[in-house]
Amino acid sequence: MDPVKPEEISHPPMDQLQGLEYCIDSNPPWGEAIALGFEHYILALGTAVMIPSFLVPMMGGDDGDKVRVVQTLLFIQGVNTLLQTLFGTRLPTVIGGSYAFMVPIISIIHDSSLTRIEDPQLRFLSTMRAVQGAVIVASSVQIILGFSQMWAICSRFFSPVGMVPVIALTGFGLFNRGFPVVGTCVEIGIPMLILFVLFSQYLKSFQFRQFPVVERFAMIIALIIVWAYAHLLTASGAYKHRPHQTQVNCRTDMSNLISSAPWIKIPYPLQWGAPSFDAGHAFAMMAAVLVSLIESTGAFKAAARLASATPPPPHVLSRGIGWQGIGILLNGLFGTLSGSSVSVENVGLLGSTRVGSRRVIQISAGFMIFFSILGKFGALFASIPFTIFAAVYCVLFGLVASVGLSFLQFTNMNSLRNLFITGVSLFLGLSIPEYFRDFSMKALHGPAHTNAGWFNDFLNTIFSSSPMVALMIAVFLDNTLDYKESAKDRGLPWWAKFRTFKGDSRNEEFYTLPFNLNRFFPPS
Repeated sequence: MDPVKPEEISHPPMDQLQGLEYCIDSNPPWGEAIALGFEHYILALGTAVMIPSFLVPMMGGDDGDKVRVVQTLLFIQGVNTLLQTLFGTRLPTVIGGSYAFMVPIISIIHDSSLTRIEDPQLRFLSTMRAVQGAVIVASSVQIILGFSQMWAICSRFFSPVGMVPVIALTGFGLFNRGFPVVGTCVEIGIPMLILFVLFSQYLKSFQFRQFPVVERFAMIIALIIVWAYAHLLTASGAYKHRPHQTQVNCRTDMSNLISSAPWIKIPYPLQWGAPSFDAGHAFAMMAAVLVSLIESTGAFKAAARLASATPPPPHVLSRGIGWQGIGILLNGLFGTLSGSSVSVENVGLLGSTRVGSRRVIQISAGFMIFFSILGKFGALFASIPFTIFAAVYCVLFGLVASVGLSFLQFTNMNSLRNLFITGVSLFLGLSIPEYFRDFSMKALHGPAHTNAGWFNDFLNTIFSSSPMVALMIAVFLDNTLDYKESAKDRGLPWWAKFRTFKGDSRNEEFYTLPFNLNRFFPPS
């Protein structure tokens, strides 16, 4: 038997992911691009509906208030996505609502000065204004860190070893939004999961007129089938005598969005009234802004790989964080009950469709703005049960996580040092936030429980985020454990050319600003 050649048992590291049909700056035909943009819009609805549906009733708001918040959040998602793809990192990323802001917002909702208001509508408006004020102030953190290039300086301490846990847990850390939600209504969640995997992987070679229609639109096809099935179950009375929570998770008519939505409504700044400002609320909200910064950093790097682009240089990454800060400011001014971060599920859809085109994401932003104004039509799509989205998340979050693991190809994983850093940061990145969540569920407050509410919210928010915990541990260990002797093992020789804008000629192709704006904002 002939000896096995080294190239037959190993794969050379690749700067850009291969196998994509369209990369970041190549565009599908207009018809295909519009259909793909609509698919990204539908996927972005999950978070845009879930966050207001959970928070608005706690604030005393009714179905009409919930619809307005959903419309406003979708509108701002569209605006922020356009800003990010035009002037930020320019990566094909949807900028959506962020669950990182839930802890400080819930703390504001339970503030004694607001809970004592007896009129539900007045309590809703007062709470919304308090949240707006906190988000507006906290947005300055990302604006300053981004546009001052301070985040670019910080990111120079990142290496492939340090980034693997952060990017991986950007996907893995969202496991509680996957199958635990699917399990709340298995009769529609499991079929959606199976059909999505079947269409996107096993039937992807099926073509119609030489076009891979099943692979491109696997999510939409599966969603239409399961949504129609769920509507059939609802109409036939299958859930008539089931518990209320089961009906909420399974029925297609429980959101009350369509009946409550206006035909046309244009969101505008300060539509809920003048924001109110409280130093404690603002400081606690800053923790959420820091968490969204870290989570978006990991998602930006994953999106770059799934768009077949080179890793964004520190200057570009910092520019994107600055524009995300502007986005969070808009969240506060318009009143969306959330901040902004990169939508991880939409990053995963880039890999599932094998289309990483920037134009597709910009078209999806147009759909978000359009359907947020035409309330009835947008509410129709927003009435899809969240269980269906959770089934899709099971695939897409895992895909993003595996992109993070793919950065290990640039490191030496025969190094015990690298094995230690990767394993410990991945494990603690999952274990510590799970402890904080489990503790909060049982005790109805986080592990940090002092007389200073802002301090409690700050710590509980920071340590409830898997990417945040992973970054603190991985970057600290990577820059303190034998770091001088381990440059090659850490992957720094490969990483070096992406640490400056001019370090690689491809950066200009992927990340140069439009309209010749680089004359006024020269890259560093």
